[in-house]
Amino acid sequence: MRAKLIYLLYWTLQALAFPFLLLYLALRIHRNSAYANRVSERFGFLPRPLHRTVPGAIWLHAVSVGEAITAVGLLKRLKQELPYAPIYVSCTTLAGRAMAEQKLEGLADGVFYAPIDYRFAVRRVLRSLKPSVVVVMETEIWPNLYRETCRSGARLLVINGRISDKALPKYLRFRWFFQAALSWPDAILAQDAIACSRYEQLGAIQAITAGNLKYDFDPETATIAPAIQNWLRRTDPERIWIAASTMPPAEPDDPDEDDIVLDTFQQLQERYPRLLLILVPRRPERFDEAAAKLTARGIPFQRRSKLGDAPTSVLLVDTIGELSGLFRVADVVFMGGTFPHRGGHNILEPAAFGAPVVTGPHMENFSEIATAFRAAGAVATVRDPADLALTVSKLLYNREMGEIGRQLSDERRGATARAVSAVVHAYDAALVRPTRWNPLSWLWRAGMAVDRGIKSLSLDLPTQPVISVGNLAMGGSAKTPFVLWLCQHLSKEQHHPAVLMRGYRRASSEPIVTALPSETVPVERTGEEAQLVLWSGHAAVGVGADRRAAREALAKRYPFDVVVLDDGFQSWRLHRDLDIVLIDALDPFRDGLFPGGTLREPFSALKRAGAVVITRTEPGRSYLGLNVEIRRHNQHVPIFLARSVAEAPPIPPGTTVGAFCGLGQPESFRRTLKELGLNVEFFMEFPDHHHYEEQDLQPLAMRSQVLLTTEKDLLNIDPDLARACNVTAISLRLEITDEANLLALIHKAMK
Repeated sequence: MRAKLIYLLYWTLQALAFPFLLLYLALRIHRNSAYANRVSERFGFLPRPLHRTVPGAIWLHAVSVGEAITAVGLLKRLKQELPYAPIYVSCTTLAGRAMAEQKLEGLADGVFYAPIDYRFAVRRVLRSLKPSVVVVMETEIWPNLYRETCRSGARLLVINGRISDKALPKYLRFRWFFQAALSWPDAILAQDAIACSRYEQLGAIQAITAGNLKYDFDPETATIAPAIQNWLRRTDPERIWIAASTMPPAEPDDPDEDDIVLDTFQQLQERYPRLLLILVPRRPERFDEAAAKLTARGIPFQRRSKLGDAPTSVLLVDTIGELSGLFRVADVVFMGGTFPHRGGHNILEPAAFGAPVVTGPHMENFSEIATAFRAAGAVATVRDPADLALTVSKLLYNREMGEIGRQLSDERRGATARAVSAVVHAYDAALVRPTRWNPLSWLWRAGMAVDRGIKSLSLDLPTQPVISVGNLAMGGSAKTPFVLWLCQHLSKEQHHPAVLMRGYRRASSEPIVTALPSETVPVERTGEEAQLVLWSGHAAVGVGADRRAAREALAKRYPFDVVVLDDGFQSWRLHRDLDIVLIDALDPFRDGLFPGGTLREPFSALKRAGAVVITRTEPGRSYLGLNVEIRRHNQHVPIFLARSVAEAPPIPPGTTVGAFCGLGQPESFRRTLKELGLNVEFFMEFPDHHHYEEQDLQPLAMRSQVLLTTEKDLLNIDPDLARACNVTAISLRLEITDEANLLALIHKAMK
């Protein structure tokens, strides 16, 4: 109750503050027109390519430049562990987004501006991305983001969490408020013991010490742009001093670090005339100001953005994302943000290169790192700016301190591995639920109850055992591959199965169609799913909406001894000896019950199931979250995992390939193509059971040399049209974990 009141207060304050928020955004845009670019994303309106049709994404929030750089190693490992999970990265600042787009290219599937912490904006992003896991980097505590993420069924992790010395008193003052927000994360992986204790002070009992991701920085991944390399060769400096991430004053008596650095450089230049200063202001808006100061002092310099041939004594780096690579050539690094009351910046990157690091007195934002480095003699702390020249001079020709820093960094690696493990566990435990209101679902429930009551009055009791293969959703759960697998095994054991199917969207108006194994029957009479069964040669088929009539008609032609009821979980008129229910691992809830979603029945209907098979699974996953949900409704039902294994047709190198399908779950085919390593020029989706015409395929054939589709879709294409458009199907076979126990369960039901 207390948490609800706190959120009610927060929402009230937000409503009152909203006009001022709009005014603030207008002022930011007026001052910097770049802020207007994609401002709609801050209200939750993401571009269409970022919209997901099924759950399973990872949303990582990295507020600015530092977090974006830190995320590189984490994302690389996540791509290895969860290759099928798209990763989207949000940032708050302009510089952070620019850095993320540059550094995370090929790692992130999309970069966008984080939504403002209003429910409507956060919910809109969650509906678009459908993330299974939301990862918040470092210190972002947003009450609505936290709450709405967890209410959606996604898991929420805070990784590399820290609370600075400066921020802690403010958080503690409003502990009663932040405790409610911090109760939502499933885990908080704090950078160090100090950060962990601070989270605990705020009421986050789930905080643990997991290490700092920044210790895992890999210097081999940081490179220097060729243009800078060539310029450095021409300049040929004797020594290089980097002043990194310099900052302006934060309080009235604070110094400006650019002034300190230039004063120091002019002193050093008298003794070291071939010394090169690489000046890297932290903020882009300070680039021009730094250039003006250099000009006013008469110091020759080159701007990185306008790099020419002439060697100079100062290189002003007025670009984003190049500092990490430059540490490779540094003889000494001064880390900015440490003379004014800014709390400092990350010293681990230059330390990883073995460069001696000098700071001012203020490292409050990295207190644990600073304490460890000072204790080991791995950093030089200068209290008075006037002493900076002497300290830099001592270190220009002495890298002993830098080597100590490198060793200290190496010893503390491992945080990335722990973070990845936490994300993988959270991903498996997540179960994304529908977030939209579905007010008319009760009408569907009532209609289903009436339909079941009426049809159950006249129950059909076949003499043969009946195995039903059904689902909760309206198609798209891989029923046909499972039916083929089941018929193959029954036939192998000398049974004669008959498959009863509705023949959904078949062209023929015949009420009943029967066919024997391997019999040739036009697809227009049976529908494409029945054709796949007939082609297999393992079962006869009876097609018709009236399953009883179809069974009786087929019995006159074929002596079957077991009935396989396709899509039979809601066939109330026919008795079943075993109900096997398939649940699609890609999207179990399908946006909820009809009409809001495409579920026929809620998960509570699983109490009738004799076995549950989770289809379209990925190797190595246990689907903990989905298992827990199934067990909530049926504690004792056996649960099995199934996956489709694809075989790609031979495609000559250099061939342009396109793909299309008309499935209830097109994402499954998209993933199949990705698993096979096939790079397609385009992927076109058609309605489920679509019958293809020339106008559908000819435009696609003009864009590629080969068109790939599913075996099911190929049956809905005229053979001549398929040949003319060079359409090829990818074949699939089903693999089921614990297959022997599932078959034993089926055999038991047949006795």
